[in-house]
Amino acid sequence: MHITNQGEYSFCRGAGVVDGLMGVNIRDVDPIDFFQNHMSKVRKSLIDGEAYTHCKHCYLQDTHNKVSLRKKQLLKTGVIEQNFYKSLRSSPWYKEINHSASNNGHTSVLPVDWQIDLGNTCNSACVFCLPKYSSRLALELKKLGFIEQVPQTTWCDDPELLDKLIHTLKSTPNLRYLHFLGGETIITPAFKTMLKKLVASGNTSATIGFTTNLTVWDEEIIQLLQNFGGVNVGLSIETLHCVNDYLRYPLNTTQAKKLLDQWVHVSKQNNWLASIRTTPSVFSVLHVIDMYNYALSNNTSLESCNFMSEPSFMRPSVLPKEYRDQAIQKLQTWVDTNSIEGKERVVNIRNPNTVQELLSQDVQSYINYLKNQPDESHLLPQLVNYIKRLEQNRNNSILDYLPEYENFLRSAGY
Repeated sequence: MHITNQGEYSFCRGAGVVDGLMGVNIRDVDPIDFFQNHMSKVRKSLIDGEAYTHCKHCYLQDTHNKVSLRKKQLLKTGVIEQNFYKSLRSSPWYKEINHSASNNGHTSVLPVDWQIDLGNTCNSACVFCLPKYSSRLALELKKLGFIEQVPQTTWCDDPELLDKLIHTLKSTPNLRYLHFLGGETIITPAFKTMLKKLVASGNTSATIGFTTNLTVWDEEIIQLLQNFGGVNVGLSIETLHCVNDYLRYPLNTTQAKKLLDQWVHVSKQNNWLASIRTTPSVFSVLHVIDMYNYALSNNTSLESCNFMSEPSFMRPSVLPKEYRDQAIQKLQTWVDTNSIEGKERVVNIRNPNTVQELLSQDVQSYINYLKNQPDESHLLPQLVNYIKRLEQNRNNSILDYLPEYENFLRSAGY
C-alpha cells in the first residue's frame, strides 16, 4: 500500500495514483476499507493476468534487466518468477490470493507493507526534483512562473488523519515494513511523531525504511530507530563529482560525504541496511560510477530504484549519442573489472553477501538502458530553457561543473 503526500491511496509504491481510484483519500476513506474493497478492481486485473498500465515503471525496468519493484515484491511473497507456478502454490500467501481470485478481487487481510509519503517539507531544491517532493523547489518554481501554486498542505499535518493511520498500523497483525518518504523525512515532524507513537505503544516489530538527503543529522531519531526490528536507510546522493552540488542545490557535496560516511558507520554498528540512492540523470550518468565504487569499497548496497521518469527532459536518454557512448564505455569498464562470472541473478537486494553481484547488475541495467532506450534528444531545448531560468535565480551554471557539455547545450540554445 502507498499513501501519497496529498493523502491519496495507491495500490503500490511504484504505481502512483491510479485512474478510477483518483480522489480516494484518507480524509474520506479508511485505509483498511480502501485496501480490502476499493483495490479489488486492481487486484482482479492482476489476478486475471492483465498487463496493468500503472505498472509501466516496473515493465521498463524489466525490459533493461533491472531488478524491478515488481520482482522484489514477488520475492517477499515467496514467488520466484523462474519457477512461478510451483512457488506460487507453496507461497504462504497462496490461500489469500486464491480467496481474492474467488471473490472478485476482495480480501480480508490487512496491508503489512506500506510506503508513507509525509509531504514535501524539504531543505533542498534538487534540479531534477518536482514540487510535490520539495517545498523549497516549489516556492522557487512558483516565483519563476513554472507553476501557478505550490502543493497544498500534506495530509499528515492533520493530527486526526495521522492518528487514523497509526491506529491502522497498530491494528495490523504481523506488520512487516514501513517506508517513509518526503520531502526530507528527518526534518518532517510527522516522521518523528509516528516513530514515537509506535515505540510508546510497543509496536516495534516492523522494519522502518526511510530516505535522507544527507544534509541533517538527528540523534533523537537514531535512538528511536534502535527500538525497531530493523532499519533500512536510503542515502540520497548522485555522485562524488562536483556536479552533485549543482544537482542537489544548495547541498555541499563535501559535507554530504561526511554524513554519508556517518550513516554507513552507524548502520554497521546497529546492523541496519544502508543503501545509497541515486537517480542517474542527463547530468550525472557520466559520473555515477563514483557511487558504485564507494558502495563496493564499503560493502554497501546501491539502489537506483527506477529509471528517471519525470522531469522527462532530465532522463539520460536525452543525451546525444556521443555522450551516451561515453557513459556506456565508463559503465562497461566498471562491469568488466568488477563483475563475478557464473553468479546467478540477485533479486534480494537486502542480502549483504551479494553486494558486488547486485552492483554489477545495476550498472549493467544502465548500460542496457543507454544502448536501447529510444533517443529523446529532442527534449534538449526544454532542458536548456529550464536550467537557464533556474541558474539566473541561483547564480550558477552547469558549465562550471560540466564544461564538456558546452557544445551540445549551446546547440540547444544555452
